[in-house]
Amino acid sequence: MRALIMQLMEDGRREKVLVSDWADPPAPEGNQFKIQTLFSGITSGTERNNLLRGNYSMPDDSLPHGYGYQNVGRVTELGPDCETIQVGDLVYTSQDHQEFLIDQENSLLIKLPDTIDPKHAALFGVASVAMHDVRRAETTLGDRVLVVGAGLIGQFTAQAARASGAHVTVVDIDSHRLDLATQCGAHQTIQVTGDESWSGPISEAGPFDIAFEDSGADVLGKIIGVGWGDGVIKGRGKVVVIAGRDDVVYKFNSGQGKEVTILQASHFDNSDLAEVTRLVAGGVIVIEPLIQDVVTPDQSKRIYDALRDEPNTLMGTVFDWQ
Repeated sequence: MRALIMQLMEDGRREKVLVSDWADPPAPEGNQFKIQTLFSGITSGTERNNLLRGNYSMPDDSLPHGYGYQNVGRVTELGPDCETIQVGDLVYTSQDHQEFLIDQENSLLIKLPDTIDPKHAALFGVASVAMHDVRRAETTLGDRVLVVGAGLIGQFTAQAARASGAHVTVVDIDSHRLDLATQCGAHQTIQVTGDESWSGPISEAGPFDIAFEDSGADVLGKIIGVGWGDGVIKGRGKVVVIAGRDDVVYKFNSGQGKEVTILQASHFDNSDLAEVTRLVAGGVIVIEPLIQDVVTPDQSKRIYDALRDEPNTLMGTVFDWQ
């Protein structure tokens, strides 16, 4: 079958390529079921981390390997113990980019209602990561929230925070991404052009109860401050560090003076996935403006080359397996 596979090249680089001879999954057993993929979505941060041998990438000796966690397809076959899934169901699963797959009823998945566009659901994984982050921070009505970085995670973080009742400011260096954030409901956007952006318009928009660091840039000093009186986070505010990095570095005195809480968040769970599904079905979270590329798997080389070398040129990317 067709699948997108991470493999090690002769020159030592990693590439993700389309193969046509990946092993078909076995027949489902127990409460397993078989799915034929309709769409799968790129998880930009995780898949790029693997391409570049980042801090949480799979080791070379595990390659070749398929990796992804955004797959939408139709159930085609059931194991004998399935109770909640039926043939013909449309499901989101946390599975690889491949043509057919096996999952089981108690996995990280959700059965999708007919009101959900399956192409949109191919980004439910990154949306659920953002939902988990917002819930982890206990974002609530009236909070002033800063989202640093308007990539996909930042875009969905802003939407989830707004859905929680927060006033949301999104900052980024890319004006187009900020336009998308406005289109998706951010209350305020600010383009970062240098240090003066932090001491000027971002500071004036604060102080913030919660800041989500979704960019991976060296900005914790801007958020928390480098002295006793600067920074944009409120006293006893929360700084949620999401974008991957090796070290979390900030000035101890600034954090101590403000008594900030530093939070990290792990992967999403089924309850986050259910909330995303509910809010997308209700039109509260929007996905269509964030989908930039819908391509067939045989166009994957162009996409993964861009992901490795020019990641800021991508936004939501969905593979159409039909």
